Amino acid sequence: MRRPAATVAGGVLVLLRAVSGAVWGAAVVFGLPPWLRSISSFANGDNTIPTEDTIDDLGLGADLFIGVLVVVFLVQVVFGILLLRGSNAARVIVMIVSTISISAAFVGWWEVGDEITVGTTLVTLALDILVLLALSSRDAAAYARRNEKRA
Repeated sequence: MRRPAATVAGGVLVLLRAVSGAVWGAAVVFGLPPWLRSISSFANGDNTIPTEDTIDDLGLGADLFIGVLVVVFLVQVVFGILLLRGSNAARVIVMIVSTISISAAFVGWWEVGDEITVGTTLVTLALDILVLLALSSRDAAAYARRNEKRA
């Protein structure tokens, strides 16, 4: 059975999700350059340069933050590779995590009033939605379950 486009898209999107998390983490650790902050403010619809999140704002030590960031990055890369290889367990776990992430973003917006902007959660939210759509397709499910025995 050939690998369907939905499986490839899901795996690539999980890898992009890992990269976007690493970029966000680097921005928190090192700060965004002014030209990138201005692009972010333009994409958000206002002309003010956004304030940056820092490690101090998060209340974490730099070593702990970087350690967690590296672990999350590596886990996402492993799951992206497993998806491309056709693992059904990885597909289900990624869909569950994406659902939780989307739900958390909604609850944060609804209850707390968190803004969903380019500088905050818009990119990761969009990637989670696309991952969920790609991996829940019939082709992706059939490919991931191709080696299971029929009863």
